[in-house]
Amino acid sequence: MARNTITAVFPLLLILLSIASSTFGFTAPSQKNQRLTPPSAARYATASTTEGGGDPSEVIARKIVVCGDVDGGYYRSCVKNEGSRFRKLSGTMSPPDDSKKAEILVEGRRKMVDGFVRWCERGNVGLSQRITVESVKEEDPTGLYDDFYVPTGRDN
Repeated sequence: MARNTITAVFPLLLILLSIASSTFGFTAPSQKNQRLTPPSAARYATASTTEGGGDPSEVIARKIVVCGDVDGGYYRSCVKNEGSRFRKLSGTMSPPDDSKKAEILVEGRRKMVDGFVRWCERGNVGLSQRITVESVKEEDPTGLYDDFYVPTGRDN
């Protein structure tokens, strides 16, 4: 009974696989243990590795000056999450003041730092906060930070 089920289902699986591969652009692996990857993943991989002009795993540092609603806790928590959780970067952000400017010093692999800079340049992080990047400067990596520190201005 089980053999009849397998022989009946197998052709259907082959048809579904061929439809999926033609619809989504998947290609069959040419070697054993090779994963199927959509063509868009290859486009993103090559764009990020050639963008910075160097080795994507090289450790670099950037100093980003941002202007706008940078003193709010929401934006600061977004910077911390984007830097430390999602991109595994280290660095710090200047404490909040009334100047509407903040400096973000970030260190990590080139690919991740470039992505973080692009995220900062996006400008809208949600709610009604608008951020603009005033400048991005290359810095020498110091290795002083083991995490991403973002002061909120609260006295603990």
